[in-house]
Amino acid sequence: MTRGSFDPAVTPALLRGLTESRLSRRAVLRGAGATAGAAAVASLLAACGIQGTQKASTSSGATTDWTKYWADHKKTGTLNFANWPLYIDQDDSGKSQSLTDFTAKTGIKVNYKEVIQANDSFYSKISPLLKGDQSIGYDLIVITNGWELTELLSNGWLVQLDQTKIPNFKKYADRSVLSPTYDPGAAHTMVWQTGFTGLAYNSKLTGGPITSFKDLIDPKFKGKIGMFSDTTELGNAALLAVGADPANATQDDWGKAKDWLEQLKPNIAKFYDQGYTDALQNGDIWISQAWSGDIYQVQAGGHEEIKFVTPSEGQIMWHDNMCIPITAEHPVDALTWMDYYYQPSVAGTVEDYVNYVCPVPEAKEYILTTLKDPDVANSPLVFPSDAVLAKSHEYYVFKDRADYEKWQDVFNPIVQS
Repeated sequence: MTRGSFDPAVTPALLRGLTESRLSRRAVLRGAGATAGAAAVASLLAACGIQGTQKASTSSGATTDWTKYWADHKKTGTLNFANWPLYIDQDDSGKSQSLTDFTAKTGIKVNYKEVIQANDSFYSKISPLLKGDQSIGYDLIVITNGWELTELLSNGWLVQLDQTKIPNFKKYADRSVLSPTYDPGAAHTMVWQTGFTGLAYNSKLTGGPITSFKDLIDPKFKGKIGMFSDTTELGNAALLAVGADPANATQDDWGKAKDWLEQLKPNIAKFYDQGYTDALQNGDIWISQAWSGDIYQVQAGGHEEIKFVTPSEGQIMWHDNMCIPITAEHPVDALTWMDYYYQPSVAGTVEDYVNYVCPVPEAKEYILTTLKDPDVANSPLVFPSDAVLAKSHEYYVFKDRADYEKWQDVFNPIVQS
């Protein structure tokens, strides 16, 4: 079924909620779940952010003089852009107004392809080419912070951004994306969209609001709670529940988080990768770990009884990032788009379609007054408050494969038992 065959009243958010490829994204985000995670990851090194114009070492031992790199590259008028399905503003014919306007203003023609279905599968395609210093066919890609982005960074396979060519980013970017833990100083990446992992509940069934991870322990919720099967999501949530900052958590913290999950297990009906939103709506579960974008889609479909909440202990914040492969043929054109996107009018045009968390706060006013879409502009799942952002934490970044395997040893038995 094509988008054009739907009733005009169906919103883009609801449509995406009915699109299987879009819904499956989060399930494969961390390597297709807990049971396949180890097989999906070859080796893991800590992400390193390189400031200014220093030389950067690659996995082959070569170095790149980034000042010379940018001086040697010029705008070509071509940009090959790889993204996920339904992740930019599009009309029924597939035309993107933001890309059309970009071409008109810059002269850069964009070859836009929706070729990324999962981080792990896309990485497996491009990594052999990057290792061999070959072009992957794209100048700009969108990757989520996690295993694959860590690999790209640690192997030196991403271009260090020229900080003198990104004035819009520096002016308009929300402070939460200016220096993420996985890429300090946003040296190699710019956030495309953000999402939250918090809690959702069916307000018709819980008997009151859910505000804390502590609420989940209540015996009245026995067999009525859903948690994620992905150990990264599960473990980071448990760290928040025991009062630890996931990004800086120690192995002692991991142990406390495991103990909390063991305490919670009698109340857990199922560990989900997908399907939890249906379970919330039909009453199979009353409370669940949840992604903000999914709940926006559920609410857009008329299920206002399903509420998303940032627990008092905090929530996890994840980012999909624009980045330039080291073998890109048109890096200046790619960087031009990256900074162009951070104008409020452009980010607003995209955001009004995709409905994730916008990295440009001033886009809210554009959506409200120019696009006249108060539902999106006023949604706390698209433009969260400063208080919510203050309670949002980054994932723990694994130091190496051994670190990851220790994590699996702690949390995988919770899911499997």
